[in-house]
Amino acid sequence: MIVEVTEADDPRLADYVQLREVNLRRLLEEEHGLFIAEGDKVIRRAADAGYAPRSFLLAPRWLESLADVVEKWPEAPVYLVSEELAERVTGFHVHRGALASYKRRPPADLDTLLDGVQHGRIAIFDDIVDHTNVGAGFRAAAAMGVDAVLVTPTCADPLYRRSVKVSMGTVFQVPWTRLASWPGDLSKLKQHGFVTAALALTDDSITLDALAARHDEKLALIFGTEGHGLKPHVLAESDLIVRIPMSGGVDSLNVASSAAVAFYATRP
Repeated sequence: MIVEVTEADDPRLADYVQLREVNLRRLLEEEHGLFIAEGDKVIRRAADAGYAPRSFLLAPRWLESLADVVEKWPEAPVYLVSEELAERVTGFHVHRGALASYKRRPPADLDTLLDGVQHGRIAIFDDIVDHTNVGAGFRAAAAMGVDAVLVTPTCADPLYRRSVKVSMGTVFQVPWTRLASWPGDLSKLKQHGFVTAALALTDDSITLDALAARHDEKLALIFGTEGHGLKPHVLAESDLIVRIPMSGGVDSLNVASSAAVAFYATRP
């Protein structure tokens, strides 16, 4: 299934067209149920997680190092292209020279996901629109042993290429799903015994140290969008509001940094 391709408009490369055009890619990837993995490590982690590839787009130098992945999925064509052609197709310089198109899976069932929690910590990313922050948040969740991540209906796509790349493929190892109702689904978390803690700067908030000292058996940490943070109605539905104390005239951290700090402080 190894095919050398020399023309940028070859229809077989449609999965890889204009990867930087977020709106175009969102529509294409939703319609065809796919996502793009970039770089040999991320391609390998997606395969190890059991995702089925639709195809591979590789510069010849990557064929040998990814041979075991390619051989595992013989029905998926391998399109060999020059790095110059890959740039023309994707719209940017693919400096790692390796891309793969994978099939998406149906969203995980929320109740099933919550039943599978082992360490008692989950995260909710609400309306985080920057794919870099989503990917970094997933990487922090994986590193700090968070059981699962829930994303709200307006949150950026964790499987968008940039999110996957920044997460270093950890988005494939942390169970996650997209909530159908927000903040309505908080009631399901409470039914499963979770204390919900929203990260925000309010007068009635407690410190992160105070939250950690509670040692809640099941804790859901909620993080809001860049700039404006969590909306008032989300704060009203949360059990606790938590702040990370700051110094040096800094009022807040980047949302992904805040998540990493909170995950570490509340680790079991």
